[in-house]
Amino acid sequence: MFGALLRFFREQAGISQESLGARIRFSKSQVAMVERGERPPKNGFVPAADAATGAQGALITAGEKLNVNALPHWFAEFKDEEAGAVARHAYETHVVPGLLQTEPYARAVLSGQYPAFDDDEIEAKLLLRLARQNLLSRKPLPNISFVLEAAPLTRPIGGPHILREQLLHLREVAGLRHVQIQVMPPGRQSHPALDGPFVLLENAERRQLAYVEGQGGGFFITEQPALGDLFGKYGLLRAQAYTPEESLTMIEKMAEEL
Repeated sequence: MFGALLRFFREQAGISQESLGARIRFSKSQVAMVERGERPPKNGFVPAADAATGAQGALITAGEKLNVNALPHWFAEFKDEEAGAVARHAYETHVVPGLLQTEPYARAVLSGQYPAFDDDEIEAKLLLRLARQNLLSRKPLPNISFVLEAAPLTRPIGGPHILREQLLHLREVAGLRHVQIQVMPPGRQSHPALDGPFVLLENAERRQLAYVEGQGGGFFITEQPALGDLFGKYGLLRAQAYTPEESLTMIEKMAEEL
């Protein structure tokens, strides 16, 4: 709501996002993210924007009542669905999935964002990410699986020592009987999910849904045939990936080489 108000007063004043950013000494991207509700306004943003847009105190009043959630608004619903899932399956291409991240690895991922998060934001997001990992030990145990491209297992996010610790953690999680981790052979020329990563969920009522996330946000897929296509893609991915046993051997070898 604060973002919508900011956009309203900015447009009423005939000011672009770039122009507003220049006037209040914030980047255009920061203004845009505040308007979309993806970043909280901080460090004098609110009073400066109120003055620049001629909001006459409306933005200051709204800012005083602003409840800041460390989760992006488009991710909050997914978090709730994930927490109650009886089955969760994911294909990942760029980083080790959040459910599998160690604290140092997660901190390194969050520290590399643009625009940069401040220290408080990093800590808040880190705590939420680590809290989501309760799904791995929740009772009753959910059915969890991952198909990972090899790239996240070789990119030294945070440095080689953090990557090695992350790989050893993957080995530990892969030992849980309700979790399966598979690696896609790096030499495979093609497979059916080259469009990008996705997560498949099934809740206690056996309702299935898919979640797809990109640079600007995420969205659910709940209708056929798109939903069935993603479940079909995942089945093919698992068939084309290394087996869990072969994947574990590969992960252990990668850790030893660091």
